This record gives sequence, C-alpha cells and structure tokens, in this order.
Amino acid sequence: MKIFDAHCDVLSKLLENPELDFAHGQDGLDVTLERMLESGIRVQNFAVYLPERWSGEFKHVLESVDLFHERILALPQMRFIRTKSDLRLARDEDRIGALLSLEGVDSLHGNLVYLRILYHLGVRTVGITWNRANWAADGVLEKRNGGFTAAGTDLIRECNRLGLIMDVSHLSEKGFWELVETSRKPVIATHSNAKSISPRLRNLSDAQIASLVQTGGVIGITFVPPFVSVEEPVPMDRILLHIDHVCALGGKRHIGFGSDFDGIREWIVGLEHAGQYDRLVNLLLKHYREEDVELFVYGNWFRFYMEHLPDE
Repeated sequence: MKIFDAHCDVLSKLLENPELDFAHGQDGLDVTLERMLESGIRVQNFAVYLPERWSGEFKHVLESVDLFHERILALPQMRFIRTKSDLRLARDEDRIGALLSLEGVDSLHGNLVYLRILYHLGVRTVGITWNRANWAADGVLEKRNGGFTAAGTDLIRECNRLGLIMDVSHLSEKGFWELVETSRKPVIATHSNAKSISPRLRNLSDAQIASLVQTGGVIGITFVPPFVSVEEPVPMDRILLHIDHVCALGGKRHIGFGSDFDGIREWIVGLEHAGQYDRLVNLLLKHYREEDVELFVYGNWFRFYMEHLPDE
C-alpha cells in the first residue's frame, strides 16, 4: 500500500552532518531511500528546518534547498513535486515524490521577496513558526499565546496569492484561529495529534481539529511518542486512539500521517524508522476497512495536494 508522509527532518540532519548517506545509509537517519522503498513510502514532504542557532540566516535555508536537490532529487528514484502534474506523474511512474516545505519563517525576516524566491525554488508548504515566537506569529510554547503580527498577516495574504499551503503545527492557539479566519484557503497540520488523547501543547484541541475538517484541511498524525501517549514506552496501537478521535469529529477524509522522523530522539516501539512504516499499515488493516486505511496513509494527503498544488 502506498504511503504519503507529510513531515520529516532529513534536511536538517544533512545540514548538520553532510557525511550522512540518504541513499544507502542506515546510521544517523530515520528516513533513507532504501527504507522508503522497503516500506512503501511514495510521497515524502521534506522540511527545511534550521536549528535555532542558525535560524536567523537565510543562507542556511538556501543550503538546505541545495542539499535537497543534490542529495535527494539527484537520485533517479525520486521525482520533485511542484505541481499537480508532478504529483500525478510520480504516482503513475511509481517514483517517490518529494515535496519541499519550510518549517518556521524566522529566516525570512519579514522580507516577502525571500518567500517568493523559495516558492520559485519549489517550496509548496510553509509552517509559520516552530515552538517560539518569530516576526510573524507566536509559537505554541510562548506563554503569552499571542497571534499574528501585522507583518505576519501580510505573510498569510502573500501565501494565499502564491498558492503556498500553510501549516499550523507549532503555531500558538490564538495564531491558529487568526490564520483560519484570515486565510482564503484551507490550512493543514502536517505533524500534530489530538490533545484530548495526549494533552500536550503541540497537539490540537477538538475545536481546532473540527475547524480543519470543516474548512477542508488535513491533520497528519505524528509519531512523536509524548504526543501519542503520556505513558511510556509508547506502543504502536496508541496511534489508533488519535485516529478514532479524529474520525469521531468527522475527520475520516481529513486524516493523514506526518511522522516527524529525523526530528525526534525517541520512537514509538516498533516504529523506529521509515522502513517500519508498513508495520503501521498492517496494524491499521486489522482495525479499519482497507479503503479507509488507503485514505489515511495516502489518499487524503494525495487528494488535498492535488486540489491545492499549482496547475503548472
């Protein structure tokens, strides 16, 4: 069964350690080409995330984009996804589609020219913040729970104009509601879970999940153990609680996965790297109808991006 994963941090690790081998390596990376082929991942969203010590410099964003082209897209099994036709061709050619996203707009410094440059370089999804505040909005760990600045509101409008998809993962709750109200297009959560199941600040409330469902967004269930369960170690079947909860809120057609592989330092038991994704698929097939599992692991994200990527 094909898998569409909405978030990994391979590029961040390659930026910090260029010696890591995405094509064949097993040590140091959760997501590698071999593991993707092994488990059935057929679309992967690669995030440009800069460690906080580098987050102020746009040149490191460009270095990450260069790594994406030189170390990932250069492989013949990969296909760059920038448009609807790219996504369709990746499916039809049975190649692994590679999406490019930006996690946190800190390094743009409010300069929307930088945003447009990244769009031209192929970025198609933008996460507004990481956990802390930046020039655009507050992250989820800011105690003041602020929303968007005036410059951040301009960012929303420019993303809408360009067709960039906005990601609410890591965004403050006030920022979430301001984004939903301001954006003319649906927003997504690439790697967030249900706060009712695991009460972490990074997870989404029932009201937030319901809003994503009602506005046509998608929530990517993530594999960060504390976001899945407060009890550790976390077995794989705890993921089902989040799926059931989102489905109960009307979200059967709005559930996907966003593993956060290579952005985590602890793992769900039996789901320690991308090569084990098929274990999750097998678990899902024991509890849900096959057509629903296909929606969860591939179809819902595929449909969303087919609706919202540029035509050309």
